[in-house]
Amino acid sequence: MLGGIVGVSLAPTPALATLPIALMVVGVAIFVIPASIIMRRIGRKKGFMIAAFVASLASLLAFYALDISSFALFCTATLLFGMNRAFVQQYRFAAVESVNKEFAGRAVSFVLVGGLFAAFLGPEIAKRTEGLLENNIYGAAFLVVSVLYILVILILAFMEDVSFAKNTKSGPTRPLLEIIKQRNFGIAAMAGAVSFAAMTLVMTATPIQLNEISGFELVHSAGVIQGHIIAMYLPSLFTGILLERLGIFRIMVSGAIILLGAMFVGYFSGLNLTLYWIALVLLGLGWNLLFVGGTVLLTHTHNESERFKTQAANDFIVFGTQAVASFSAGSLLFISGWQLITVIGFTVVLATFVILLTQRQKFPTGQVSA
Repeated sequence: MLGGIVGVSLAPTPALATLPIALMVVGVAIFVIPASIIMRRIGRKKGFMIAAFVASLASLLAFYALDISSFALFCTATLLFGMNRAFVQQYRFAAVESVNKEFAGRAVSFVLVGGLFAAFLGPEIAKRTEGLLENNIYGAAFLVVSVLYILVILILAFMEDVSFAKNTKSGPTRPLLEIIKQRNFGIAAMAGAVSFAAMTLVMTATPIQLNEISGFELVHSAGVIQGHIIAMYLPSLFTGILLERLGIFRIMVSGAIILLGAMFVGYFSGLNLTLYWIALVLLGLGWNLLFVGGTVLLTHTHNESERFKTQAANDFIVFGTQAVASFSAGSLLFISGWQLITVIGFTVVLATFVILLTQRQKFPTGQVSA
């Protein structure tokens, strides 16, 4: 949430206000493949610990960047946060590896439930630490975040690494191009890319739209973003079960419909804070259904020996697309306005919805084959 607001205060031009957030997403796209390679060699646990340590250092760098008002250093810090997120995205795959395949949906959902802590913790840290340091309004928040990442490392140190329990060398290994050509891989990657791109385009622009353009206070934008993050992760308590009962196709289509609703409400938000909140809540819920559905569908496109390269290819597509959306948000907002952002989001999601409908006969209820 603070990335865009800090960007406005430090960026040399308003169009670059969302560059820090965009670089964080770029960091994810850059490091998803190295993250997969590293974890294949040293295991999930050590990979997660290394990533948390880098994120702790990035938090300190962000604090220093704010202290000296350096936009370049702050952008460097957010790029390093992106590296950490590239590893964090692997948590959902680690969860899938720890359960039988029929429970993949529940495993992915369980991991996403952890985002509820972020829904409360992130905005609360931003609000409660604002202004604690006289000459560095938001700096204290990054100091707190640095400590939290150290706690993550300590927790991981006591956990078992399940990544080596699966034999990555067993079974036939197909060329990556053959895996990517599968219909289900394309649909899974599309679902992840569109859900993240639509969500990022709107969410990145929202704090700036509310604080810098519409004149709302930080506490108001924090409430909207908090509602959005809760909507992203709270449904995960039920998404896995719904996937087993309704099937992947219905879940993904439902997610697309809800995302369309989010863009529609967002278009008419104007100066109505309640409508912004409704739009962002719908945005989070739609993202959850479409993303979880796509992630579970991806598990049906590879065997154990192919999982790392398949996951890396999928995430590179997903977060590469998200990076484009994040880079575009600031320029679109300041040059063309909030409504164009919602129109673009609506158009992209509508195209996805149509593609899903054309594939409905290829999605057996409750079961999907590669």
